[in-house]
Amino acid sequence: MPLYRNINKKKQSPESAEREEANANRLSYGLLGITVFLILWMICGYIVFSGPGLEQFSGFLPLPTLKALIVLVQEQGFWFSVWASLRRVMIGIAIAFIAGVPSGLLIGFYSRLSMITYTPIQFVRMISPLSWMPIALLVFSSFETAIWFLISISTVWPVIINTSLGVRRVDIHWINMARNQGARDDQLLLKIIVPSSLPYIVTSLRLALGVAWIVLVPAEFLGISSGLGYLINDARDTMSYDRLMAIVIAIGIIGFILDGSIELLQKKFRSTGY
Repeated sequence: MPLYRNINKKKQSPESAEREEANANRLSYGLLGITVFLILWMICGYIVFSGPGLEQFSGFLPLPTLKALIVLVQEQGFWFSVWASLRRVMIGIAIAFIAGVPSGLLIGFYSRLSMITYTPIQFVRMISPLSWMPIALLVFSSFETAIWFLISISTVWPVIINTSLGVRRVDIHWINMARNQGARDDQLLLKIIVPSSLPYIVTSLRLALGVAWIVLVPAEFLGISSGLGYLINDARDTMSYDRLMAIVIAIGIIGFILDGSIELLQKKFRSTGY
């Protein structure tokens, strides 16, 4: 007697149903949040710029901004500036990771080193990254390298702190078992500490990206001729307020996409058991 199975009517597992419901709720609430944001933007804009003599600032309102954004994304120079800014962010964060990850691993692994470095790290990381700008201009030979320095000096601290936190969260029983079997410190770091700390390192990447994206725009006011900060400066000088606001919105959209990409990477690490 043949066995019939209806594949199309396969029963959905409770976990997948809950996941789909959570995604649907997230999408609906996200759309609601965007709608509320646009309404508040429109109301506040008309309240602030509806007075006499303020007609020139009407470009800050949603409709002129949307029109300017449509024009902006069709310009080749805009995408060139986007790439220039992204390249600076990637180089700055790469420098921060090259310095921060090994430092965080050592600080988290050796308690004495952690106690020695705690006060200096907490002190230096509380200095505003933009405070380093005059020093960067004196030390480095070009504006480009000065921007790399500003981004790296602002992002290295979340990398160090989160990496060291990940090291301290490793199960001490794993370390003790490895030591009982004769494992050296370098073997512990490479075989146990680093794999177990990967979720925290990815989290530090997300935090570093957020900080770098904030520091980037004022850093690009230094005197360069490309980048999103340069576009904002240029739009301000020409009093193209609709274009200025469109660039601000574009910066937010690009940053949101970058942050979402890192969030997907975090979920991948969680799903693989790291």
